[in-house]
Amino acid sequence: MTAGRPPSSGHRIAAALRAASLAALSVVLSIALPAGLGAGVAAAGPRRAVTSDRGPFTDAQILRGFAAVTGAAEYATSPADRIRRFEAPVRVRIEADPRLGRAGATRRAMVEAVVADIGRGIAHLDLRLAAANEPANLTVRLVRRRDFDAAVAGVFGPERARTILARLAPLCVSGFARDDEFRITRAAAILAVDVSAFDVRDCAYEEILQALGPSADTDAIPWTMFNDRVRTGRFGRYDRYLLNLLYHPRMAAGTPPAEARAIAAAVLPEVRRRVETRPEAGHRRSPLGGRAVPEFRH
Repeated sequence: MTAGRPPSSGHRIAAALRAASLAALSVVLSIALPAGLGAGVAAAGPRRAVTSDRGPFTDAQILRGFAAVTGAAEYATSPADRIRRFEAPVRVRIEADPRLGRAGATRRAMVEAVVADIGRGIAHLDLRLAAANEPANLTVRLVRRRDFDAAVAGVFGPERARTILARLAPLCVSGFARDDEFRITRAAAILAVDVSAFDVRDCAYEEILQALGPSADTDAIPWTMFNDRVRTGRFGRYDRYLLNLLYHPRMAAGTPPAEARAIAAAVLPEVRRRVETRPEAGHRRSPLGGRAVPEFRH
């Protein structure tokens, strides 16, 4: 790095996460797959209409999903079966690579809308964009697809990047650092944004939400975006149940699985009332003025 020049966003995120590792924190990665997944990847398959995430859902279906997405994450660097979540306000900074040109501003506006929708959709989480001089603990980096692999290696390290990129062909990735009490202290997401508006929105929702704690992907729950086969491009009702359970005041970082399930069952009636009386904002049309975006699976 040239003396006197400010560090790039990638260097800042990487340095922060490396510092977290030195403090005995663990980093958990989550991955979203692109629509055009190539042959040879297990998750690839023909596109089909996504199973509706609008319900109605039984208590058992919601609680099963909550247990699935808050369980151990595939890329965790240490045991992670307890509840992981932010216990402090979440301030989000969006950093667009200047090489995106005018598209960077357009995609930034899309991601800002996603952040606002998530902030409205989770009752007991203080989440919003960081002000200009305000420190951020969740950074979302927007890059060109051709620069994505290098960005992932720069933030999460070459070895882990090779594992992810050799196995999958993701358009986006996120991770977080947690302390010994399972409190998330810092998170980062990288999104390739010179792709379709639907892919940008779908990635932004999944990666920002997974950076909040539900980092375990599941193939068993067909209504959640945390299923790699599901593409919705919005914060649907089913996932609003799950995130509102995770951030309910009776839940806490470090809660063991059995206790977390009992708390979730106890507060579910309250969460149902909250979610069902505040319908999702929905992003059925592209902010770029295109046609309504279909839901699909790949």
